[in-house]
Amino acid sequence: MENKIVIRSEHLTGSEVSWFAPICDGDDRYLGERSMEYKSSWENTSDILLTADKLGFRNILCPSSYQVGQDTLPFVSAVAPMTENINLLAAIRCGEVHPPMLARTLATIDHILKGRLTINIISSNLPGEDLSSEDRYQRSREVIQILKQAWTQEEIDFKGKFYNLKLPTNPVKPYQNGGPMLYFGGYSPSAVELCAEHCDVYLMWPETEENLRGLMQNMSDKAATYNRKVDFGLRVHVVVRETEEEARAYADSILSKLDIDKGTEIRERALDAKSYGVSRQKEMREQSKDDGYVEPHLWTGIGKARSGCGAALVGNPEQIIAKLNRYMDMGIRSFILSGYPHKQECEYFAKLVLPHLKTISLLKEQGKVGDTEPLTPLAAGKRI
Repeated sequence: MENKIVIRSEHLTGSEVSWFAPICDGDDRYLGERSMEYKSSWENTSDILLTADKLGFRNILCPSSYQVGQDTLPFVSAVAPMTENINLLAAIRCGEVHPPMLARTLATIDHILKGRLTINIISSNLPGEDLSSEDRYQRSREVIQILKQAWTQEEIDFKGKFYNLKLPTNPVKPYQNGGPMLYFGGYSPSAVELCAEHCDVYLMWPETEENLRGLMQNMSDKAATYNRKVDFGLRVHVVVRETEEEARAYADSILSKLDIDKGTEIRERALDAKSYGVSRQKEMREQSKDDGYVEPHLWTGIGKARSGCGAALVGNPEQIIAKLNRYMDMGIRSFILSGYPHKQECEYFAKLVLPHLKTISLLKEQGKVGDTEPLTPLAAGKRI
């Protein structure tokens, strides 16, 4: 008999419904088409993010990759003062920035946002690097441990394989209690161990409900060995229209101009293209029916041209709402959605689905931000 899947926010009846900012050359109307209209320019990507903010999405993922587009932290820093309510989920590739300075950078952005920053921990190789999986996750573990020391202690005192540090922490105190929440995705044993020990939200890519339950059970059991609980999130594309027929027709149209060789080239650009998680997306695609659906309303066609998240929820509003509620009943409390093109599909989802969902901010639910300014050197605290 399986253990119960234990989630951190089991008491919550809503979910954090988030969107995606395609700052790494990831937007188009037709997959495989390189339209000038959808470049990952500042103008396009900031417009998508601000649209999501205006329409009521609770968070938005700003990814990281060595591709043409916007670099994550400069983009997040620039757009932060322009936002009103939305949280920003900034992807951090561990090892790119010296950890104490990374802690300082993130604390700065957290103050600009008044506590609306969240962090997506990335452990893939740096551009041009070839570390083993174990080393990559060990480096991420050390970065996370240093960040947590920086944000919660009077001193960083750390000795590890990659970093040896002893520093005061006054320059790096964040706006949020204990620092921003850490979102994390990964399927290897090293990844699961790291998330179970240190992170707050375990992000999964779309799979069948049975497979998702297996991933959640594994993470829940592993977190219990550290006397911890995590929340679960799902990163998935979405196509919603007034009727199922319209939605399926639009989904098919996304691939209508795709050359398979071009799709493979685009997919292989990503730094995570050969990861275990990506291979699981490929397996799911191969198990789908001739129409690309692996279970009702879960379409795998996206994966023909995209590494990583390779499937979409497709249907009318009632079908999409029902599917999201099924995921909620399973224990998923965070959804990171996207569609092609991103601004258009953001508006469709906000019109047809979002008003019918109870949405929350996980960081607020976890008590990360108080009613008054924190006593940090950059907020209400004394100058050091």
